[in-house]
Amino acid sequence: MSDLNQSVENPWDIYPRPQLRRNSFFSLNGEWELSVSEEEPQKITVPFCIESKLSGIGKAVRTGAAISYKKQFTLPKGFIRGRVLLHFGAVDQIARVVLNDHFYGSHEGGYTAFAMDITEAVKRDEENTLLVFVEDYLPLHLLPTGKQKEKRGGMWYTPVTGIWQSVWIESVPEHYIGSLRIRTKGANVSVELLKGRAGTDSQEPSLLSVNGRLRYKENGQEVTVPVRSGKAEFTVKNPRFWSPEKPVLYDFTVTSGADTVQSYFALRDITVGEIGGIPRIFLNGKPYFFHGVLDQGYFDQGIYTPKTPEAYKKDLKLLKDCGFNMLRKHIKIEPELFYFFCDTMGIAVFQDMVNCGEYHFFRDTALPGLGIGTKRSDRRMNREERVRNNFKRAMTEAVYQLRNHPSIVYWTIFNEGWGQFCGSEMYDLLRELDDSRLIDTASGWFHGKDLKTDVESRHVYFRAAKPVRAEKPYVLSEFGGYTLSIEGHVFDPKKSYGYKGHHSKEELMQNLVKLFDRDVIAAIPLGLCADIYTQLSDVEDELNGLVTYDREVVKVDAEQMMEIAFRIRQKVEEIRHER
Repeated sequence: MSDLNQSVENPWDIYPRPQLRRNSFFSLNGEWELSVSEEEPQKITVPFCIESKLSGIGKAVRTGAAISYKKQFTLPKGFIRGRVLLHFGAVDQIARVVLNDHFYGSHEGGYTAFAMDITEAVKRDEENTLLVFVEDYLPLHLLPTGKQKEKRGGMWYTPVTGIWQSVWIESVPEHYIGSLRIRTKGANVSVELLKGRAGTDSQEPSLLSVNGRLRYKENGQEVTVPVRSGKAEFTVKNPRFWSPEKPVLYDFTVTSGADTVQSYFALRDITVGEIGGIPRIFLNGKPYFFHGVLDQGYFDQGIYTPKTPEAYKKDLKLLKDCGFNMLRKHIKIEPELFYFFCDTMGIAVFQDMVNCGEYHFFRDTALPGLGIGTKRSDRRMNREERVRNNFKRAMTEAVYQLRNHPSIVYWTIFNEGWGQFCGSEMYDLLRELDDSRLIDTASGWFHGKDLKTDVESRHVYFRAAKPVRAEKPYVLSEFGGYTLSIEGHVFDPKKSYGYKGHHSKEELMQNLVKLFDRDVIAAIPLGLCADIYTQLSDVEDELNGLVTYDREVVKVDAEQMMEIAFRIRQKVEEIRHER
């Protein structure tokens, strides 16, 4: 990868798609012209949302305002070698694209990527004018919105409007590889070459039914595999498996006609088994404990987007230094670079879908937090048909976009009942889309009778977490939330949100040791398979992070956190010997 520390004038000038790399890349990040309703046009820095400081705007946008972005650019001489594709990493929420007065289409949903073939309108060696018209509505339960809210506060955060991931152009041959589908099981690998970008219109593209070749290295030797009718299938002879401890990746190059792309795969199996009659999660055929944190992906200067991708690596290194091997990416989909770093650094990901639907505090938080009403059926919840269809489409697009990343081992469909409906049917849909990962249908509560799910998932904040003896692996998918305010490093000194306050790092650390002893280590022999502590960083009013919102002060002692992780591994080893 190229240098990750880009300047503000040339932000995120790095190839954004590590699993489908070409030499062709022209970044449109940087200065654009922004118009909001009747206001005078302003300069904005892309890929940072309008509300962020890094965008150069840094103020709220009225919901439903007329928003347009304008970018003028000239492609380098010789750049065009066939078709020209325009890519958007993410635009919140609805985007309509016009290039040189040609309308190219629209996209709904603020979290998934989309691309357009602009060959017919783009000018060679001349200036082009790109317009992006954006609509963003809050509160709007029809589309996935995450934890954005106009009146932010507590567990609700500053809204995100407009372009918040990279915009870029590539040129490809007339017949090109649109996307890849990489599947592994044991040492067996299948790589399918697809015509278009997976996720467009929530449909799987057809195979690029031409022959070619795939090359990868095994033990230092190059292996060539034929591609027949758009598919390469092979077995790695001396397999090395991916895990957080040894994140082994196999780089490969695949050629089809005039097109060549670079990518990678990993050998990684995540399954469910039993030890002594207790269901456990297995990684590569062995019982494994996922020790992680909740990661909401917010940054004080850029909100959804850090100043540089290096910030992701810094967060992941902190987790590794503290002994964690997993994070739960909470109600947000990150740029693909984030998952690339998880793949390469060895951090497993429990990936949430972004919620869609109305939230009711009394039904979705207050009563379930007290253990009341959690067994209700979800078939009559969130009944609006448009909401259900939008959620299905967004979930499908998310799976198509992220499924090749080996670090993602687990999908979460619904979180704490927010937008939940027909959980068993959604489980079946997701299982059809991807049969290689575990599925947590209802994280927190509202499990209903006979709900289809691969795990028993619970959130516990205000009492001791009691292990659930269930027919499925038990996951403590949220707990903790202990707060500590660091003077000079808080979003709003007058506000604090969390579940147990502390006055010093020493006091926080003492209580964390007690918490993990009681709720995690003691529960492993009884069936606990994963823990997710709330949370990685402070987020605005929430002061329950391991690190402050500005990422300048780490609140915990890394050595003591590593000791907790060591004792967790010891307990898991004792279980392994019971087999």
